[in-house]
Amino acid sequence: MTTATPKPGRYAIDVPRSEITFTTKHIFGLGTVRGSFRLRGGTVSLAEPLTETRVDAVADAASFDTGNKNRDRQVLSKALLHTEVYPDIVFASTGAELDGSGVWALQGHLTAHGVRAPVTFTVAKAEVDGEEITVEATGTVDRYAHGVTKLKGMAGRHLVLVATVRARRTDESTAQS
Repeated sequence: MTTATPKPGRYAIDVPRSEITFTTKHIFGLGTVRGSFRLRGGTVSLAEPLTETRVDAVADAASFDTGNKNRDRQVLSKALLHTEVYPDIVFASTGAELDGSGVWALQGHLTAHGVRAPVTFTVAKAEVDGEEITVEATGTVDRYAHGVTKLKGMAGRHLVLVATVRARRTDESTAQS
């Protein structure tokens, strides 16, 4: 893979090759829980300038998986995510910024449990390979901001999400290049 500035255009997220992982604390901060969500789909619309870039992605809330069936069942239940009523976790970016140290931040809103709240993802890695891009970004989500407030102390308040997204260029300009 080469690292370069990708061509502006629309890129479809390659769901099977992308992932969202997370870490959080539990039992009053004494233990660490690791897990994942599956993506349903999404797009990356790279713009010129890159600050106008937009990302839209949807994760399957019911795919929450920590490898512990009892914990996962409780998180998926009405007590926390209530995935029967809120099956999607949606991210929609509102802008991108390059800070003074050369790090990109993608601001947006995350809708989970039916509640929309701001979130910022920091881009840790961005690679270009022909018509494909791979981006790894990290953000912290406060579950209380989404109305998921039960089991205080037993389930961590903040989740650190790492989104590794692979996307392929899909717009008409691909056929012309």
